[in-house]
Amino acid sequence: MTTQIFLASTLYGTATLAAALDSECFAPADRRILLVSNNAATPETAPALDEMPGFAHLRGRFDDVISWNETITPFHPGGWAPRLDDVPLWERHLRLAWNLGDDDIELAVESIQVNPALGVCQIFTGAPVTVYADGLMSYGPTRNKIDPLVGTRVDRLLHLDLVPGLEPLLLTEFGVEPEIVPTDAFAKVLTELEGTGDALPSVEAPAMLLGQYLSALDILTAEEEENLHVRMLKGAVAVGHTRVVFKPHPTAPARWSRMLEKEAEKLGAELTVLDTPVLAEVLYQRMRPALVVGCFSTALLTASALYGLPVARIGTDTLLNRLTPYENSNRVPVTIVDALLPELSAHEAVAEQRHGMDIESLNALVRAVGFAMQPKIYPSLRGEAESYLMNHLNPDTWRYFKRRRLTSLALPGGIPVQLAFIPRNATVRRVVRRARSLKRATLG
Repeated sequence: MTTQIFLASTLYGTATLAAALDSECFAPADRRILLVSNNAATPETAPALDEMPGFAHLRGRFDDVISWNETITPFHPGGWAPRLDDVPLWERHLRLAWNLGDDDIELAVESIQVNPALGVCQIFTGAPVTVYADGLMSYGPTRNKIDPLVGTRVDRLLHLDLVPGLEPLLLTEFGVEPEIVPTDAFAKVLTELEGTGDALPSVEAPAMLLGQYLSALDILTAEEEENLHVRMLKGAVAVGHTRVVFKPHPTAPARWSRMLEKEAEKLGAELTVLDTPVLAEVLYQRMRPALVVGCFSTALLTASALYGLPVARIGTDTLLNRLTPYENSNRVPVTIVDALLPELSAHEAVAEQRHGMDIESLNALVRAVGFAMQPKIYPSLRGEAESYLMNHLNPDTWRYFKRRRLTSLALPGGIPVQLAFIPRNATVRRVVRRARSLKRATLG
């Protein structure tokens, strides 16, 4: 007997799995379990994916649905992993609790480098693993060094073709081959969800604003993110949209919508704030937005790649500066969106949907950024990174790198080793400040 266990934390990820199953990306199995994990900071106040509108349409692909949160209560899925000595005990417990018997287990997980996926893989020692990606992070490097006892069990990386031609870096250090989930199969699954959310308001061809709740990731403060949403609204109105729909993140605080409503009144815009937790792709089918605006949401790429909708980005320049540490796993998604999509304030580029880099240049950029993020995991990329920086580092591409990072890695664009002491030398800094003040006085 073979049992396949699919770990999922989002409806989007579950839709990806459904498309993969429909396309026979997985071998037949005697039993298929969907293991649901609610990774919200406070799971008790946020709906799990199996409680969201539309889940019933995906449920039929699985024989059983089990809650990981209930299995490990009172621990949080993102903060718990089995102790090494307890692994055999946990496997026996789960085999009994889930009626697995002596079945051969196959795993399909997302974000294998962190819990809960890592913990589940550690419990079922020896089980082959498929990693599936439900967003842009598959194009970036593995964020942490994975124990070879887990990494060497990964057979493949299933991912959506959100940026056709862009090659994923994730798990390539283990020789894992990427495999595309057919786009038409994913689009068909999303069509099944079109009728969900009957309580959704009827708005035709609005500008749609995508909230991400970046303050929860400590990337922005709550006030800064509120201001980002207001900038989205102002930018959409500035390019001629009077009907605007704001789709907040499911865990976003209610005050954001009130702030936007006040701003919409000032601008004379008709604002609709959604309070139903549905996929953005359902809204794309129901409302056919005239423009989709976001920071670096994966939904920006699905809007463009799957539905041919006009898109625009805003705030990526700020995030590229603010993401810390440099190896923050959001860096590659932000880089991709910044390099590809038109900026909201560039009205002509938005109107013409002029995209940025060609795919060859984007591949080279992502690999250079990936090496700078994780040089110890991807030492083989040093040569490519050096070549890219020597030939393509200019005012347009500098924002994707940090001089201090390049210096620490002895890469082109960094400060030469023999001069590295200068930024830290107090005397040199005083001389520079004095020279600048004299220059300003002379020009004045």
